[in-house]
Amino acid sequence: MMRTMTVLTLLLLASCRSADAPVETPGTTSDIAPILDREDAHDIHSFARPLEARVHHLALDLDVDFDARRVSGTATLDVDAAEGATEIVLDTRDLDIASITAPDGTALDYEIGEGSEELGQPLTVQLDGAEQIIITYAASPTGDALQFLSPEQTAGGEHPFLFSQGQSILNRSWIPTQDSPGIRQTWEARIRVPNPLTAVMSAPSAGDPIPDGPDHRIFRFDMDKSVPPYLIAIAAGNLEFEPLGLRTGVWAEPETLAAAAAELVDTEQMISASEDLFGPYRWGRYDMIVLPPSFPFGGMENPTLTFLTPTFIAGDKSLTSLIAHELAHSWSGNLATNATWADFWLNEGMTVYAEQRIVEAVYGEETFAQQVSLSQDSLDAAIGDLDERDQILAVDLTGRHPDDGFTDIPYDKGAAFLRTLEREVGRERFDAFLRKWFDDHAFEPVTSSMFLEAVNEQLLGGSDERAEALLINEWIYEAGIPANNAPTDADAFADVDGAVSRFDEGGNVASIDWDGWNTAERLRFLGRIDQEVTTPRLRALDEAFDLTQSTNNEILFLWLQLAVANRYDPAVPRLEQFLTTQGRRKFVRPLFVALASDEEWGKPIATRVYPRARPLYHPITTEDLDKLDIGYSAAETDRGSAEQTES
Repeated sequence: MMRTMTVLTLLLLASCRSADAPVETPGTTSDIAPILDREDAHDIHSFARPLEARVHHLALDLDVDFDARRVSGTATLDVDAAEGATEIVLDTRDLDIASITAPDGTALDYEIGEGSEELGQPLTVQLDGAEQIIITYAASPTGDALQFLSPEQTAGGEHPFLFSQGQSILNRSWIPTQDSPGIRQTWEARIRVPNPLTAVMSAPSAGDPIPDGPDHRIFRFDMDKSVPPYLIAIAAGNLEFEPLGLRTGVWAEPETLAAAAAELVDTEQMISASEDLFGPYRWGRYDMIVLPPSFPFGGMENPTLTFLTPTFIAGDKSLTSLIAHELAHSWSGNLATNATWADFWLNEGMTVYAEQRIVEAVYGEETFAQQVSLSQDSLDAAIGDLDERDQILAVDLTGRHPDDGFTDIPYDKGAAFLRTLEREVGRERFDAFLRKWFDDHAFEPVTSSMFLEAVNEQLLGGSDERAEALLINEWIYEAGIPANNAPTDADAFADVDGAVSRFDEGGNVASIDWDGWNTAERLRFLGRIDQEVTTPRLRALDEAFDLTQSTNNEILFLWLQLAVANRYDPAVPRLEQFLTTQGRRKFVRPLFVALASDEEWGKPIATRVYPRARPLYHPITTEDLDKLDIGYSAAETDRGSAEQTES
């Protein structure tokens, strides 16, 4: 999942796929019990007891009802039970369970436990010897993972839309299974949607859609490789497909498709570069879907179908390093997956590092150096903002929601740790190590202790003294940035940093070489200048570079942050438009928080805008914002939704 998008001006480079095509590793479910038995593989955010009974295959047969805003049908679970086990415990959240049976129709006893607000409710099913159970159920219309959009909230404005976001523990709100990243499952699905809508999922299609009466079609999918349950994803809407290469393509609404395809034209080159670095791409196709603007993240690495925000479409491919990140998850995260959310860095830290290496291979060393430097900036800011307990890679999430660990630390400290290891042992050895890590743990859960064991054995020769000298334990289990952090390239932004100094000292705005900078350099400038800027200086920047009307959403976001921090009134109409036309959490949350903290100037704006904007946002986005005193109430939200529909 892309939490912050390092932005780059992409250069067109040819990249050839390795002539030696390695044999693809099977993705069927293996015996992961020894891994799940490790102390740091116990998932405190799941009710499941996988060492007793574990789901290894899931079959969904669901109807999507846009009028009722819910999905309903059956989930058939194949169970691997230990000798003597009599029950299986699943994760659910507010599901309406109608029945649970064995394949022969025999009713099975079950109980829905009390659970908690964060984790949902445990569903305990008595197996009575059954190796397969069939659950007939309906998801709640207010479930966390699914967002139903009205036609007015889509690009076309004519048809409704549905999409899901499962990470971290949201899929239990529409799928009754063991919702833990360590309990990998193969899966298949039959999805019924009304005509003329198209359903897509994070799995290969299992054939052409089947007509079901005059008004519906059934779409079928089959994922024969085991995945963590949070990667099961669905979207349905007025979708069309544009191929980008032999194994790549993009889905989007017709109104968005051409721009999306133009932006993503380099995807096939990125896959080739990734395979040269990390081994074969094992998922078959790599397709993407550009969702409506309410999608709460930059991207989500759902296998075979990355979910993307439309806010990355800048018209010049300057924000498509997002694709390098989500593609890298095909190895780090999707192939070898953190067994628990405490080790989220094994997904995201490795992916940021891999993203940077892909960018270097395809776009060159200068772009790589800038990306690494921006990552270090994010890490420095996180260390300054977060409590010490949240500065640790193997974070303690006891009594907390797993999303509390989704900070910049697992991303940027994790990547810095891997760059430091690379510097200490040499790139050639580290590349071989990382490729072996993905091969050894393909389609398996992994933990911090497993990673340390591999580093010690394969890179350090079993030397505890060398591990201590490299501060290995300090990197993973302690707060802060260890002293041996690999330095960034001091020249990566030399010209920009000089311009920052001159601007902060009152220099002429006209001397800034804005037109000569790439997007990363522009973001460095806006992020590095003194954040207390007078209105005349802001006006000078705005007039010189047309910042308020920027069509690059990353640049616009940083500019609007400056505008809010300094009460820059000319940017307010654009601010309101920005907040009411996209729901990316990275953008809207900081802006609303900043507005709410300014009682005299900002809070009235937030109170006016939020009730109108909220119907667009995913529950992930509104969860925190609803806690702010910015005019949200059920009545105001209903009114805001009506106003949005009328407009």
